[in-house]
Amino acid sequence: MNRFILFVPLVGFTILAGLFFLTIDRKDKEVLPSPLVGQPFPEFEMISLETGEVVSRKDLLGKRALVNVWATWCPTCKAEHSFLNLLASEGVRIFGINYKDEDNKARQWLASYGNPYRWNLSDSDGKLGLELGVYGAPETFLIDGSGVIRGRHVGDLNARVWATLKPEFESLP
Repeated sequence: MNRFILFVPLVGFTILAGLFFLTIDRKDKEVLPSPLVGQPFPEFEMISLETGEVVSRKDLLGKRALVNVWATWCPTCKAEHSFLNLLASEGVRIFGINYKDEDNKARQWLASYGNPYRWNLSDSDGKLGLELGVYGAPETFLIDGSGVIRGRHVGDLNARVWATLKPEFESLP
């Protein structure tokens, strides 16, 4: 019996090493699975950063859209911002969630760099981000016309990434 106990750490290490090697060859290392894909966007009633009006989930409905989680403290958000402006100028509906940020800084950011968003939510406490399973900023969700989350991208949304997401986005109702 005592000899068996000596092998427990070896068995544990072997199991952990096996799990590591099973996940290391994952094809797309930038994709983080989301349990919300296929689920309705969470219900919310929050204040619009720009107007101070209440915005709710029903304001997402009607046509496909991107929901972009961003912050002024996020250097990657600054890198993707000009691409979001380009998408908005091409008619892509984009809604923003200003994540764990100060409203005044966010307004200044939008005045300086342009505003690609139809509206922005002030999520200063991060509660909506938590409901969405946000790891950090930036993250972008693909939403269909019924308000269902159909995809998620973690990180910078740029021309290379958009080339892979665009067909999926354009197929949404």
